[in-house]
Parts: sequence; C-alpha cells; structure tokens
Amino acid sequence: MPPLVPHAIASLLPYVPGLSAAQVSRLYGVSEVIKLASNENPLGPSPLALEAIHRSLGNLHLYPSGGLELREVLSRRHRTKIGNVIAGSGSESIMSNIIRTFLCDDDEVLTTEPTFIGFRVLAMGRGVRYRSVPCRKNWSTDLPALADAITEHTKIIYLANPNNPTGTIFTRGEFDRFYAHVPERVLIILDEAYFEYAQQNAEYPDSLGYRYDNVITLRTFSKVYGLAGMRIGYGFAHEDLIANLMKVKLPFEPSTLAQAAAIAAIEDGEHLRRTLRENARSLALLTNALPKLGFEVVPSEANFVLMAPGAATGAQAIYQELLRQGIIIRDLSAFGLPGCLRVSTGTLEQTERLIEAITAIAGVPHATLG
Repeated sequence: MPPLVPHAIASLLPYVPGLSAAQVSRLYGVSEVIKLASNENPLGPSPLALEAIHRSLGNLHLYPSGGLELREVLSRRHRTKIGNVIAGSGSESIMSNIIRTFLCDDDEVLTTEPTFIGFRVLAMGRGVRYRSVPCRKNWSTDLPALADAITEHTKIIYLANPNNPTGTIFTRGEFDRFYAHVPERVLIILDEAYFEYAQQNAEYPDSLGYRYDNVITLRTFSKVYGLAGMRIGYGFAHEDLIANLMKVKLPFEPSTLAQAAAIAAIEDGEHLRRTLRENARSLALLTNALPKLGFEVVPSEANFVLMAPGAATGAQAIYQELLRQGIIIRDLSAFGLPGCLRVSTGTLEQTERLIEAITAIAGVPHATLG
C-alpha cells in the first residue's frame, strides 16, 4: 500500500523564515527590536498604497478579479500585451504554478548554489531531480558551468538576478552567452525580486528586453514597494506560457487589498526614489564599515549584504548576541552557508546601530572605523 505522504514531501525540509520582531521581543525581553533579516523595506509601504487599501475595504464581500486590473496596469506600463502578464500571491505563488504546469516526473531543475531556498523547497516538493552548480569564488553565478550542466532531462533553470543571498548580478552579455547554450525546450525563470535596486547599475540587464520565448521573468511588490505582508507578485512571459499558467493558478489570487495596494504603489514615484536613496546610503555604510571589522563582505546590488565573519568571531556568536540586543539578521545555515550571515539594509539610524553593536561584539574600537 503506498504511503499517505509521498516521499518527496515526507523527506522535505520546509522553508524556515527569519524570526519576527514579536518573537525576539518575547524570547529576549527587549522592548525595541530592529529587523534586518528579511530584506524588507524599512520605510514601509507607500502612503498611496495604504490609502488604496482603506478605499478597498468596502469590497471585501466580493471575490477578487484574479489580478486583472494589475495585469492591465503592468501591460500598459511595460508596453506589452495583457496576455504576457500574470499576477499572483507573491512571486513564489507564480513559481509554484510554473512547477505545477511544466514539470513532468522525469524532468529535472537546475540552478546555482546558494540561491533562494524558497525555490528549492517548491521544486523538491514536486519530487523531480534538483541539481545545482556552485557559485564562483567571488560569489557570482557561474553561468558557463551552469550551461555545461544542462542535460536532456533539464526542463527548468532558475536564476535569481540579483541572487539571494549573495546580492551579486550577471550582466546582459553574460546572460546572452549562457542563453546560446540553452535548448528551446528548457524554461528559464529569471527571478528579479530586487530589480528596482539593481537597475541603478548600468551593467544590470532588464530581462523584459530579451523577449525570449522560453524566459519567464518574476518580480515582486514585497521588497522595494514595502508590501511583503500583502503577498503580491507578477511575471512576464510569452503568451503561450502565460495562458497555460492561467489554467492552474488559483482563480481569485491576488487578493482585493493586495491588488489595490500594488496598483497605487506603482504610481508613487517619490516613495520609490526615497527608498532607493535610503538603501544606497545604508548599503554604502555596511560595505564600508564591515570589512574594517574584519568581515568578508560580498559587493551587493540589492538591499542586503552577505558577510562572512572571521575565525575569531563566529557567525552564530554574532547572530545570537545581536538577538539579545534586539537586532535580527539572517543566519544562512539553511542556505547551506553555516558560517555566513545576511544583513538587510535598514534606515540609516538602524544600520548605524547595527554597526555599533557588531563593533562591540568584534572588539574593535568604533573610533577606528572613520
């Protein structure tokens, strides 16, 4: 008799999110908590998004439109057909639908390592073979090695650009050289959750300019737009791919409130610019200060940095001591990097407090940081 729970699910390690501010407050008895663990926007959502949520409260007795209005807005904004756009309850929801729609039992998925573990959980939960290629020594995605790893069974290649948790990017030229080795039957998921941060770099490629029939672009409102709690994301692809994804997506996602907030957030250019300015200041502060404390810091094009503590001050020691002080960062053990930490950019004041705390833990006089 077959087991009730398939082996792929029974053996799967679930995604474990970072600790919440409420959990840390309760566990460590601290009244003020700074969360710099989940790459959230420390400024919160746009005021226009909050107003849109309030206006939509009277419609909660009605089913949502399945993201139709948002798809229309995005299609006009990006000068494409609505048939090329999909919306869902976060970009992970669309990832899940891609896996459900296109993978067969004998297929395999291919990606880099480390990368976003949410995709790994979704793919391995399907029960197909999951293979990965390690990053280069400089933490960048090894696209040539990834191209060499493609087999006749490869169906989906997942690429996060910028990558999470490294913050590194690949360029348009690097992607084009890689793409030349990818068979047409292989789908490429380009996860651009941090697109708005990375596009400040002239080397960063906007995948919407590719128009390749087997490339699916995913983006989100969780990061720069500060709507992580609303769970809303979107994607672009060839209309045939979108048409098949629409067959399996939940018919009433995203929610009414999430869609209203997302549409309003897109229109608030000032909030976006303010977020990018604040991120650039905090990212520069982290990138400048942490190496002076003896940490390896990976240059990032997102709203976080990966840091590797030295032997004298281990990652777990720093992580636990910061928790005791009410500062949450991300221990990367679940990403397969037990000696590394990921630090999100906060407000300038939050970032300065974090650096002061790490300085004290590392035993380096703060005055020497300059």
